[in-house]
Formats: sequence, C-alpha cells, structure tokens
Amino acid sequence: MPAPLVEVWRGPIIESRHRGHLTAVDGAGAPIAELGAPETVTYVRSSGKPFQAIPLVASGAADRFGFSEEEIAIACGSHSGEPVHVTTVRSILGKIGLDESALRCGVHQPFSAEVVRELARNQQQPNVLQNNCSGKHAAMLALARHVGAPTETYDNWTNPVQQAIGKTVSQFADIPLDRIAIGTDGCGVPVFGIPVRAMALMYARLVSPPDSFDAHTRDACHRIVKAMIDFPEMVGGSKDRLDTELIKAGKGHLISKIGAEGVYTVGVLPSKEWPRGLGLALKIEDGDDHRARPPAVIEALRQLGVLTDGELAALSSYAPTIITNRRGEQVGEARAAFTLQINEHDQ
Repeated sequence: MPAPLVEVWRGPIIESRHRGHLTAVDGAGAPIAELGAPETVTYVRSSGKPFQAIPLVASGAADRFGFSEEEIAIACGSHSGEPVHVTTVRSILGKIGLDESALRCGVHQPFSAEVVRELARNQQQPNVLQNNCSGKHAAMLALARHVGAPTETYDNWTNPVQQAIGKTVSQFADIPLDRIAIGTDGCGVPVFGIPVRAMALMYARLVSPPDSFDAHTRDACHRIVKAMIDFPEMVGGSKDRLDTELIKAGKGHLISKIGAEGVYTVGVLPSKEWPRGLGLALKIEDGDDHRARPPAVIEALRQLGVLTDGELAALSSYAPTIITNRRGEQVGEARAAFTLQINEHDQ
C-alpha cells in the first residue's frame, strides 16, 4: 500500500494527504530506506532523460558534433523555454545540419511564467523549441545522424535510437528489456515502466557506475553528471525550478530530476557516508507535481543526512509548500509527514 508522505494542513486540521512510494538504495542496490511499495511499477517519465542521453555521449556522437557541456545538460533537462534554452537547442540542431522542423516533441506553453507573459504581450504563440523536451529530442536526432538511423522516425520504438535508449534503461535498471513496459511519453517518444526501486538504482549507478559497465558508458555517466552539476539552469530553469535549486544547493554532490505524474529522482555522488553513491526515487501516487513532491524529496534527503542545514535553508521556499487563499494570505501548508527507518550500510 502507498504510505502517507505529505499532509496538507489548513488551520488546525489536516485537510488532505498525498500518499506514495519512496525508496533509497546504494550503488550495489542495497535498500537504505523504503516507504510504501517501492516495487510498484510506474513510468519513469522525464526522470529518464539523463539515461536517454547516455547513448549520445557513449556512442561518440556528442564529441563528433562538438557538443558543449551546456548542450549535454539540456539533453538531460526539462527546461523552462527561456531564450537561453531556445538558443542552446537551436545550436544542437545547427551542429547536426537540421532545424526545428525536424523536432517531433510538439508544442506547449513554456514552463517559464515570464516567457509566457512575453509571448502574450507580443501576441505570439509558443514554438517547438520552447517545449521542455526539445533538448532531449535534438539529442536523439544527433544520435540518429551519428548511427545513420532515419531522422524522420527517430521517435519510433523500432528506430535504432530508441532501441539503444531501451538497452541503456535495461542496463541501469537491471531489468531485461522485454520485461519493461513501453508506453508513449507526453512528448511522443517511448517511456519506460519500471519499479520505483529500479529508478533509485538507476540514479545510484548514474553517479557511481559499476566496474561491470564498459568504459564508454562509465565515461558518459561522469560527463552527464558533471554537465548537470555545472549547468543546472539547463536541467530546469533560472527561476522556480526545484531541479535547478536542489542541484545548486548541493554544491556538486548531487543531481536531481523531475518526472511527470509525481515522480522525482536524486543521485548522491560517492562520499564518505555513501562510498558507492546513493539513489533516491519517489512517486506521489495521485500524480501531484506541485505541492507534495518538493517537501517529500527535501525531507527524505534531510533524514538521509544528504542536505546540510545551510543547504536546507537555501531550499526553504520549497518545503513546506505554502497554501494561500484568494487574497494571497497564508492559510495552511503542505508538509512532509514520514519518518524513514534507515538501514545499516557500509561506509
């Protein structure tokens, strides 16, 4: 059964609860803490983007086309559609000899409220480059160019690009590919259904790839993690993006990535406390992406000892989530309501 993760208080009573599943594992897959039912299968959604980018780097495509760290980072991101994001995605496409017409991710309102207001002022419609997944799609097109796969169908499951990504997910999740559920993500490419526990393992292996992985894959992991840490604004945006703020607060010792429908994942780099790294994954069962997820992930990281007092202070605007009335007055808050039982582990 899902566990209560977040309570929504209005005045003196709990008005509602968000339940879900949460797990942390080390780089060997050993469980460190669990709540709910981490064996629950759900889609990894955009938390899978760093793994969708691994074949780009491991294959040599990123080097062939001269991609910068910023361009590798945006391939892993769910960006806000700001001008810097549009410019970066356009640069990727230019380096591989394509333009925005090749992107098959569709169009939506940018995540940046400022960009949305600017579009309204200029009576303009959003464009495909402002789609939060455009960096990922541009990277997939680059891989298609590199391996000689059809760019017109790069988003199809049968395309060599998606097959390479599927094998990567299988490897990091330690699940045979034929046992992974394949759906269609919001941006039109295949999305992978795996247990929440496997998502945590994927992130533990991303920040601390095992020796059994080949050298190209291990190098790709290190480069992707470094790019996300060095350019967190490419992972999210310049304002009001938990991914970005959590990576910045972590000061080089963690990466994080949102996934739609209440998914969130974190990778904690190897340290004295976690010599083989740490992966954290959670799923808010009702799919809440706003008020429940931030306090849940921040509290989990606090209890695991990952975040210091100073780092927690830098994230104080995200936890608890403030509930306001129509006059803008604070009338309640959504706050984490769980205690982790942390298993003994090697240090």
